[in-house]
Amino acid sequence: MIKLQIISGVVGGLALVGALAATAVAQSASPVAADAAAAAPAAVVAVTGEDTYQHVCAACHMPDALGATGAGTYPALASNPRLMAGAYPLYVVMKGKNGMPPMGDMLTDAQVADVVNYVRTHFGNDYTSMPVTPEQVVAMR
Repeated sequence: MIKLQIISGVVGGLALVGALAATAVAQSASPVAADAAAAAPAAVVAVTGEDTYQHVCAACHMPDALGATGAGTYPALASNPRLMAGAYPLYVVMKGKNGMPPMGDMLTDAQVADVVNYVRTHFGNDYTSMPVTPEQVVAMR
C-alpha cells in the first residue's frame, strides 16, 4: 500500500512538473508574435449576403439597417439613395470611409459582392439593376 502511494505521488509530481513547464513555455512566447497574430484579420464565415450582413455589418448599422448614434454615428443603410450606384457601397466596404474600417481583407470577393447586393436590395432599397460582381471586387482590390 505504501509503494502504491509513493508511485502515485511520483506520477502526480511528474504531471505537475510537466504542467509548470508547459506554462513557462507558453509565457515565454514572444508577445510581438502574439500581437501580430491578434492583429491579422479573421476570415468571416458566411454563405450569403444576409449572413455576412448579420455577422459583420449589423453590429454597427443595426439588424434593421436603420443605423445608430452613440459611441459613434453609424449611418442608416435602409432606404439609402447612396446605394443606387453599386460602386459607392463597394468602395466603402472595401476601403472604409470616415469611421468605418475597411472590410475587404476580412471578406472574400464573393462575400463583398453578396453583401453589397444584399443591402442594395433589402431594407427598403430596390436597386436590383447592375448588381456588383466578384470581378468588380477583384478590380477594386
